[in-house]
Amino acid sequence: MAAERKISEGMDRIEKAEKYLKTSLFKWKPDFDSAADEFNKAGTCFKNARSYDQAKMAYMRAGQALQNNKALFHAAKAYENAAMMLKEMKNLDGAAELMEKAAGMYREHGTPDTAALTLEKAAKMIETVKPARAVELYEHACEVVELEDRPRQAVNSLSQAAKLLVRMKEFDRAVSVLKRERTMYEEMENFPSVNRNLVYTGLVHIHRGDYVAADQVLQHGMRYPGFSDSDMYFGLSQLLTAYDEQDQDRVNSIVSTPLFTYMDNDIAINIRVTWRYPEYAKLAKSIRVPGGGGGGKKTASLDPGADDTRHQEEEEDEYAGGLC
Repeated sequence: MAAERKISEGMDRIEKAEKYLKTSLFKWKPDFDSAADEFNKAGTCFKNARSYDQAKMAYMRAGQALQNNKALFHAAKAYENAAMMLKEMKNLDGAAELMEKAAGMYREHGTPDTAALTLEKAAKMIETVKPARAVELYEHACEVVELEDRPRQAVNSLSQAAKLLVRMKEFDRAVSVLKRERTMYEEMENFPSVNRNLVYTGLVHIHRGDYVAADQVLQHGMRYPGFSDSDMYFGLSQLLTAYDEQDQDRVNSIVSTPLFTYMDNDIAINIRVTWRYPEYAKLAKSIRVPGGGGGGKKTASLDPGADDTRHQEEEEDEYAGGLC
């Protein structure tokens, strides 16, 4: 009964809004502002009645009226409301598309930080069902605020994109994004985050099967203040040694330490995100040494040329030297 009353009230407000849009001999221009107000109120009525399709249409019409009135910020808010209705209807693709449209309006209005936050919300909305699309939205959010010299907000979006790529096992792309992320941290002189990024990148290289690139990341890290004396350096160094020696038991012991188990929760100062998926901790836990080593140092090869062959193969790796 209450829902029916809300729907009836919503329809009355739609009727009022349409009257504001009409023109006549003495009214040459539609009253977009008043119409938008009624459409928004109608949307609230329909939402409270859980008639989400009607609510979505009302919010869309509010957005269109506000857009016609050049009120881009408020138009964007209306499209966001419409997107939330699509989310309730389980139409996540449509919701993300509307959120992206709203973000474009926020940016045009001159509020790029709000635009980026809207893109992040859209990405979070779909990251479990459309992770590749979510990565695009996170990267878009990064670009929006990066152009406005907001590095902290930009790197947050980039970090989320990297974690999604890791979850998707798109390790080559993850390395590229992590390298870009590290550059931004370096420019901000946020060296604790640089150190974490080096460990993340090393883990990704290990899962790419590229020990040489992972070791290069470790050596590359020596240029950053404090890295060589940090737990990050010693943890990654020990892990690479155990991996190179094909000592699975030791690898398992190292990745069970707090450094690797809780690394995703160690958030940089002033970065406001709370990680929901411990992707790098999972990555560390899933490391398997080549050959399925069961413990102890690998035995020396009986073939005197085996080590030379292995080093030659490492030098020929297509990523060696280029993906630190």
